[in-house]
Amino acid sequence: MTLASHGLHHVTAIAKDPSANADFYLRTLGLRLVKTTVNFDNPAVYHLYYGDTEGRPGTLLTFFPYGTVPPGRRGHGQATTTAFSVPAESIGWWQHHLRRHGTDVGEVVEHDDEASLTFHDPDGLELKLVAHRQRTDPRAPWEGGFVPAEHAVRGLHSVTLCTADETGTVTMLEELGLRFAGRHGATLRFATGDGGPGTLVDVVVDPTAPRGLVAGGTVHHIAFRAPDDATQQRWRAELLDRGEDVTEIRDRRYFRSIYFHEPGGTLLEIATDQPGFTADEPLLELGRALKLPPWLEPNREQIARSLPPLSLPNENDPAHGERTGVRARE
Repeated sequence: MTLASHGLHHVTAIAKDPSANADFYLRTLGLRLVKTTVNFDNPAVYHLYYGDTEGRPGTLLTFFPYGTVPPGRRGHGQATTTAFSVPAESIGWWQHHLRRHGTDVGEVVEHDDEASLTFHDPDGLELKLVAHRQRTDPRAPWEGGFVPAEHAVRGLHSVTLCTADETGTVTMLEELGLRFAGRHGATLRFATGDGGPGTLVDVVVDPTAPRGLVAGGTVHHIAFRAPDDATQQRWRAELLDRGEDVTEIRDRRYFRSIYFHEPGGTLLEIATDQPGFTADEPLLELGRALKLPPWLEPNREQIARSLPPLSLPNENDPAHGERTGVRARE
């Protein structure tokens, strides 16, 4: 292709209880809830966005908390691990912090210049914290949460795909502008841009793995960045020219999206960087109220009644951990 992504935009996964999900990602991982809205395709389900101070592309992990959804299964045809970047000197702090919060986390694993910790969220979603010994992540942390800023997550580091179709998956990533950056056993690393945190995709080639089942505790899709609408439109045209089954451009209020599957089965998205999460509320108020797109606003009362209660730890009082509810009427 003539275009190349600037890196990861976000990862979207499926959870069960929205309050338990928010408690873990705010209190334990120290992310900011930058938007409380609904799944535009199923407004009876929340869509919760976690990220940095502004919810910038490359820092975002989002969830559809379905409540009673059955557990999923990790396997080929899906993204299996979502990794966040943390400061090199903080990896030991994170190991202690996660254990103190009751998270089952193993020992620090060293590979090349990276140190990592692997663990799971309350629904079983596989997560990893990665610290690079030789490369500082320049992204600023969210300073208003439960984790001290000097240790806080800086944003996405990478995602891992599992595939039984090495040729198909690799070809698609290369067509999206990612370049081969190395191999470690059965894992292939691809990078775009400067190859730093937030630009990396690891591919595990495992034809013997079971087919993944996308449900609770698994990734629904991963999104790559397009800087603007014009670039996204060109990207869609090129994908169509190559015979890919690509959706129409969909307005997600905070970005616009197209979706398609790579040959190994993982659902991919290309999302625009703009307009961002301050499109419908000020920076200081992000995530505190239920926000709906204009086309759903006439149904606010009905939608609010269909959603389960959402209780959040109060980030303004980290020491006491008071809880607040999301305002549904605004």
